[in-house]
Amino acid sequence: MLLCRRARARRPERSLSEGLDDLVARIRACRICRDEPEGAPLPHEPRPVVVPSQRARILIAGQAPGLRVHETGLPFNDRSGDRLREWLDVTRDEFYDPALFAIVPMGFCFPGYDARGSDLPPRRECAPAWRGQLMAAMPQVSLMLTIGQYAQAWHLGDWREASLTATVANWRAIFESGEHPRQLPLPHPSWRNTGWLKRNPWFEAELLPVLRAEIRMRMAAEE
Repeated sequence: MLLCRRARARRPERSLSEGLDDLVARIRACRICRDEPEGAPLPHEPRPVVVPSQRARILIAGQAPGLRVHETGLPFNDRSGDRLREWLDVTRDEFYDPALFAIVPMGFCFPGYDARGSDLPPRRECAPAWRGQLMAAMPQVSLMLTIGQYAQAWHLGDWREASLTATVANWRAIFESGEHPRQLPLPHPSWRNTGWLKRNPWFEAELLPVLRAEIRMRMAAEE
């Protein structure tokens, strides 16, 4: 049986920090999408990219690494990351500080391309195997940014609307719902979504100021 299959039932009695270190080591060794896949196997060697943290109050729940992230091992190390950092109004150093941000995509490995050359969806094996354990190991997170439809489908439950636009447009009700951690749904920061941003000016005018204020408040608490 694969290492990552065993991880679901394993509950070592250790400190939270030691438990997270062990969990991350098992995630980095996971090959379930290649060796025991749901559907076609991953077409290349897995390289899980995830940055959990036991200090960060902000968690970025994205989709899955792109090719450049797969090659470098650094999440959001691409133009989408540049736009996301602009939305958050943070520097690159701040973004990659694990005391400030945890980065946990729905799929940890680059899923490959479809016939049109677009990124495939996150692998279906990943979140059921690992996400619950990771979230339980980071109880200090107070703000989660759910980026894209896959993260929103997993984390928002009944708050998710029929379309991504409707879900993000309902951001204020989601944010003020009293759920813990508080959540803000975002579109993917891909440059392919530039048209979406132009059609939905309320995103930059109304949501981004709240997002940036919440980010700054939590970052200041770490200083």
